[in-house]
Amino acid sequence: MGIVEEDVARVRSAVDFVAVASEHVALRRVGRQWVGLCPFHDEKTPSFAINPEQGLYYCFGCQAGGDAITFLRELEHLGFAEAVERLAGRAGIALRYDDAREGRDRQRRDRLADAVAEAVSWYHQRLLASPDGAAARAYLRSRGYTGELVRRFQLGWAPDEWDSLARHLRLPDDVLADSGLGFVNRRGRQQDDFRARVLFPIFDASGRPVAFGGRALPGAEGPKYKNSRESALYAKSRVLYALNWAKAEVARADEVIVCEGYTDVIGFFAAGVPRAVATCGTALADDHFRLLKNFARRIVLAYDADAAGQAAAERFYEWERHYDLDVAVAGLPAGADPGQLAERDPEALRRAVDEARPFLAFRLARVLDGADLRTGEGRARAAEAAVAVIARHPNELVRDQYLMEVADRCRADVDRLRALAGRPRAAAGVPVRPRPRRERDGPEVEALRLAVHRPQEVAEHLEEVLFAGEVHRAAFGALAGAPTLHEAIAAAPPEAAALLQRLAVEEPTAQAADVVSRVVREAAHRALADLDARNRAAPGPAAEVAWLKRELELLPDLGAVGRLVPWLVRWGQESA
Repeated sequence: MGIVEEDVARVRSAVDFVAVASEHVALRRVGRQWVGLCPFHDEKTPSFAINPEQGLYYCFGCQAGGDAITFLRELEHLGFAEAVERLAGRAGIALRYDDAREGRDRQRRDRLADAVAEAVSWYHQRLLASPDGAAARAYLRSRGYTGELVRRFQLGWAPDEWDSLARHLRLPDDVLADSGLGFVNRRGRQQDDFRARVLFPIFDASGRPVAFGGRALPGAEGPKYKNSRESALYAKSRVLYALNWAKAEVARADEVIVCEGYTDVIGFFAAGVPRAVATCGTALADDHFRLLKNFARRIVLAYDADAAGQAAAERFYEWERHYDLDVAVAGLPAGADPGQLAERDPEALRRAVDEARPFLAFRLARVLDGADLRTGEGRARAAEAAVAVIARHPNELVRDQYLMEVADRCRADVDRLRALAGRPRAAAGVPVRPRPRRERDGPEVEALRLAVHRPQEVAEHLEEVLFAGEVHRAAFGALAGAPTLHEAIAAAPPEAAALLQRLAVEEPTAQAADVVSRVVREAAHRALADLDARNRAAPGPAAEVAWLKRELELLPDLGAVGRLVPWLVRWGQESA
């Protein structure tokens, strides 16, 4: 149940896919297609292609493919309906839902988002102008926050009152609670969630306000930070503070800085490094990395440089390998967090990012700096521990560089270390991924390519029996049984759908008559071999074999093609 399928199709046909993709990928026109560097994996040679007429893309490097909806879902980590709604908004299409409840749910989320947006504006004005916000303004000035920064991040102030926001918004009880802005207390009265706190509005990647982080003023009772509870709008593991503001610079630099707190992020922006984000009161999770990989290939961890922060960083190596990212660690001075360092020494903060060490180098330093290298036993233990860390890196050349460094520092024989590191990588917990297999581009593939791009030129002669390959046959069957290429891809088995995605961005180079003649010739030879085998087992009439051989000799004559195809269809039915 969800959006009416007819409206989904309208969105697909109406959206300018090249314009959507150009917001994330630098594209150039090559023939009828557009090509660029793939946003889904790291590459230096363009292998990402778009067919603007069909609204489809395919990457020849990582085999990612789909339409504008798929592209937006993968790149911005959206659900299907959210991606369709985003594109429908661009195209000015009003969507319908095939389930009244589904439509009501969408309207409900929109109402909650509107409530949070109203709260952001109200809290912001209280900070800027109200007398009760004076202490908050003084605190922010003491931290070096200018009026420009306050406005840029739409910071707010929650008055030290029980229900000031609730009285202003006058929301129904359920909307107040479900938006995370307040609740109904034991006396049956509405009450605000935040009191006497500087508020940091939290937006999703698209810029929609979804929650708040609140900081108590110095000397206040209670926890220093309080965050909105999760709601229909807000899931902590899927939202990163300031990504909505940072994503353009993140994409430009191909680097994102991950902090622990809101003030750390603002510190980076104030220091002239506007590509920082922060988790919202939770540790970095798999969903965060899945989101970040859509924007940058390099992630710099700018956590507090204390023992807890360094221990937490140990988790990130697995994500680096799994998502094909480069993870580095910024070396912050002991006892300093980014927010403090930005205020005291912004140049040192910028330098810490510029000099961030690769994650593997950081882990090795952790091992070696904590080891006793004064004795042979200590050096041997350190070398063994270092090799165990190095062995998990997927790149053999990188592993060898670090092995040589460890050999020098631990006074060990590098060949012995290589032997240790060269044990089967599966034993070290590193899976070996098979290289994706690409279909061989024989005449059957070229025939399918023509059927995708110029169906009118081959429709008269192509039949399923002409395709010997199972994937090719399934792809042709999907094409023949669907009114549009999009519907054929949706109906095809996975391998056949992937082949059709790829062919959609490849322009045919051969003449239709030549391709049809070749696939007919190959099918006729298969039939001839089958007839010969049958005749050897039980001799039959030789006239059919002689006729088939004569027709084969006449190819590529289209008359012969016209006679052979119907005969091959009958032969295929009899052989089934």
